[in-house]
Amino acid sequence: MLCACIDIGSNTTRMLVAEVSDGRLGDRHELRDFTRIGAGVGPDGSIPADKIEAVARVVSAYRDAAIAHGALAVRGVATAAVRRAPNRTELLDAVAARAGFAVELLSGADEARLAFLGATRTLGRALPGVIGVVDVGGGSTEVAVGTMADGVSWARSLPVGSGRLTDLHQPGDPASRRELEAMAAHAGSILEGVEMPAVATAVAVGGSAASLRRVVGPRLDPVGAEHVLAELCGGPAETVAGRLGLVAERVRLLPAGILILAAVADRLGCPLELGCGGIREGVCLELAATAPDSATR
Repeated sequence: MLCACIDIGSNTTRMLVAEVSDGRLGDRHELRDFTRIGAGVGPDGSIPADKIEAVARVVSAYRDAAIAHGALAVRGVATAAVRRAPNRTELLDAVAARAGFAVELLSGADEARLAFLGATRTLGRALPGVIGVVDVGGGSTEVAVGTMADGVSWARSLPVGSGRLTDLHQPGDPASRRELEAMAAHAGSILEGVEMPAVATAVAVGGSAASLRRVVGPRLDPVGAEHVLAELCGGPAETVAGRLGLVAERVRLLPAGILILAAVADRLGCPLELGCGGIREGVCLELAATAPDSATR
């Protein structure tokens, strides 16, 4: 069954259309736009009117694209930046009016559950024991712990993300050593007092993890993190992006994403496997499992 997820995040709005069969994802088509809701909020966290219009326009176009690709079920979700905004209803209403369907505002627990499902079902193998899944978004980081058999047993939504950390501490391009230290300290402070369960394996998902997988391979350890940070901060984002085959906006956000991943990995007590799927994959898997009741066209 062809299913589609449109995900409104703090950094990006993304679409995934994927074939789901027997609980597995096959052929897929993806689109992404750096809408950067988290970077444009006002002093009270409100999303500006131009951002609302831009997101509504992108979601409408993505829904049309999903249907054109044959998706039988389309689900739209919104995450931390929208969840925190006092005018979130205004954005959701604008999207519904323009795109013709309602977008669901996910809770932090929903984000963690869907990220865990998407991460554990797209690695190509079963993971034994207790698994930790870390989803670094633009405005928050979700950590979920559980097993493949029983799902999530523990989850936390942490108020730190790659976009938020970058906007707070990294005015420079590239990031300076002082800016990196400030971001690392901020990420560490968020994790103070958060007692995470022991895990046998940890998997990272989200935009930062997906980009890192292209640069460092399937695993991120402390040595690899230091190496890629040096590479990312070795020149302006445009220059580094061309060298690494990434977009400049992602290069600018990656140092913060790496520092958050490193802080969570340290707390979990094991290196991170860089996953192949997250929230969008989790949504598509759930859509296929519950269709036709949840199909939205």
